[in-house]
Amino acid sequence: MGKQLKYKRILYKASGEALMGEQGFGIDPETLARVAADIIEAKALGIDIGVVIGGGNIFRGLSLAAKGADRVTGDHMGMLATVMNALALRMELEIQGAEAVVLSGLAIPAACEPFTQRGMIEHRSKGRIVIFAGGTGSPYFTTDTGAALRAAEFGAEAIFKGTQVDGVYSADPKKDQNAVRYESLSHSEVLEKGLEVMDAAAVSLARDNNIPVVIFSIADKGGLAKILCGEGRSTTISE
Repeated sequence: MGKQLKYKRILYKASGEALMGEQGFGIDPETLARVAADIIEAKALGIDIGVVIGGGNIFRGLSLAAKGADRVTGDHMGMLATVMNALALRMELEIQGAEAVVLSGLAIPAACEPFTQRGMIEHRSKGRIVIFAGGTGSPYFTTDTGAALRAAEFGAEAIFKGTQVDGVYSADPKKDQNAVRYESLSHSEVLEKGLEVMDAAAVSLARDNNIPVVIFSIADKGGLAKILCGEGRSTTISE
């Protein structure tokens, strides 16, 4: 891989579903180990890396709310799911020899540190992989919006979003064989076309803070480092 890196500090957003592997629920140890190895490989390139991981493999607050349950309670349960995933990822990163810390927007001091800007900067300066859990700490925000917020606070030069496909398509490529993959888009185009990349609040927040979003496949082993080095397939969203 080439050594010219376009970004020196990134926020990596991984879906919780990706941790399931071939399972229908929960965390697959082999998949967790591979995701951790990909993060360590990217970190070894000499970048600062923050991580946000969703909770959809364990719980989705929106699905509960859709059936009439309280949205705030559902969202808090979803935040707890992201904390569980973050703790699992930190444990795996440490097993593989990396220094990592979990900072949670939802205060659970017995399990992890509460998020503060000052604490985040200190951990980042010490070269640790910073895992942001608990979303924004408030209901009505998705983990994508939480990722865009933490990216701005982290000083990230880009958000790298690992998904089930290798970029942004005009339609679902699994359902439409004529779907076209975009090499690049603007944040505004994503909003105007209604492309399901991230929710509108997250895209707007990234646009307002001039943070590009790079969409790539999380299933590609070593894919994060490849994309950082200008290789592999992805879609870059920037103004």
